[in-house]
Amino acid sequence: MTFQLVCEIEPPTKPDLTHVRHQIGTLGKLAHSFLIPDNHIGRATVSSVAVAHEVQSMGGRSIACLNSRDRNLLGLRRDLLTAAAYGVDQFLFVYGDKPTVGNRTSDLTVRSMIEEARAFSPSFRVGAAAGLRPLPAWKRAADFLFVQVSFSLDALLRWREQNQVDVPVYAGVMVLASRQHAQRLAAAIPDIDIPSELVERLGEDRMAGVEAACEQVLRLRDSGAFDGVHLIPVARYRDVESRLHNTL
Repeated sequence: MTFQLVCEIEPPTKPDLTHVRHQIGTLGKLAHSFLIPDNHIGRATVSSVAVAHEVQSMGGRSIACLNSRDRNLLGLRRDLLTAAAYGVDQFLFVYGDKPTVGNRTSDLTVRSMIEEARAFSPSFRVGAAAGLRPLPAWKRAADFLFVQVSFSLDALLRWREQNQVDVPVYAGVMVLASRQHAQRLAAAIPDIDIPSELVERLGEDRMAGVEAACEQVLRLRDSGAFDGVHLIPVARYRDVESRLHNTL
């Protein structure tokens, strides 16, 4: 199987898809598919299903992320119905970050979302996120898994060795745009381990985060342990495309 690059798109917070289209156009020849977050980091964005449809209208393959935080059962059924009408058939179900406004709903879990999608349509492909810890048995029923972002190749390889599954597994790789970005990420996600030397390099070289992420992608490919990577380029998608264009 070809090593897959799943590029995450930065969804718009305003009713304008121009920036989305530019990301798709820039990364289109590099990415095998695009993941569209769902109100990521707890702020409102254009519907992931709508952006997934936009990806497909531009000739790309899409995975729409849906979180349990923002919807009840009726809301999930609405989103699945809308996705089916748009021809969107791949989803990543997640719990969702802490919202910046409003409250978290408690009607759904990722497990119940998977069960609901399976009942709605057998043609849907549904994935789940996995932390760097033992994989719960019910997540093995997913069609694919996205492993959390890690800056340690060894940690990812240990997790893969300890969690044998027969579905595609994609390792998380994130571009750190600056030292401040790294510090915010470390504060928001205490269990993420960002090498101190990388943080220092970010203060001296604006391309350090891009280079580190691209090197991680290539090391993961060469390891043969994963089916691909889930790459989060943030605003540095042009630099990522330039760096990886002739190497993947």
